Amino acid sequence: MESPQQERLDRRRQAFQQAARDLFIEQGYEQTTLAEVVERAGGSLATLYKLFGNKEGLLDAVLSQSRDLGHQIVETIVAMDLPPDQALHRIAAELSGIFLDPSNLAVTRIVIARSICDPGFARSFFDHSQMKAKQSLRRLFTEWSGTYPEMIGDPVKLADLFTGLIVFDFQVQAISHGSMEPPTAQELRERTEFFLRGAGLSG
Repeated sequence: MESPQQERLDRRRQAFQQAARDLFIEQGYEQTTLAEVVERAGGSLATLYKLFGNKEGLLDAVLSQSRDLGHQIVETIVAMDLPPDQALHRIAAELSGIFLDPSNLAVTRIVIARSICDPGFARSFFDHSQMKAKQSLRRLFTEWSGTYPEMIGDPVKLADLFTGLIVFDFQVQAISHGSMEPPTAQELRERTEFFLRGAGLSG
């Protein structure tokens, strides 16, 4: 059981992370100062440094809240043991909903900007976000290859192709700031069904 002091620190940590996320989205990471985060969240600059070390540590904490979402969604649906057509339609819909959320798109723009000047940051974020989701899908397609003999193609390549169908939309939206219309729910279903037919997995 946590001590009262630890509970207070946990609440302060959450307040700092939420304030930082909001400010990073509103005015950008580079333009946001730690003093502004403290002003919005309450507490003190000394506590913020104690919890996160510096501004980059705070950014890493903010990103940790969202970078694993895709992997969690895939793993949750995989655990339902659905047939391929149901599983992929559900994965496509839920990943699209998360990735195309305006606040998550704004965070993605921050990631892109930081990745340009910090390749180590880019690799770490990719390994803990898209790569984890992709590996889960690779395992799922590999399992299906032994269960559904009608499946056409290499399971790893199929998993990567399916991932690309989803990732493309949110990357385009993040880079273009919404100048292109995202796919409708019906268009996403049609695209997923096209993939299922090509892979021999259509219900």
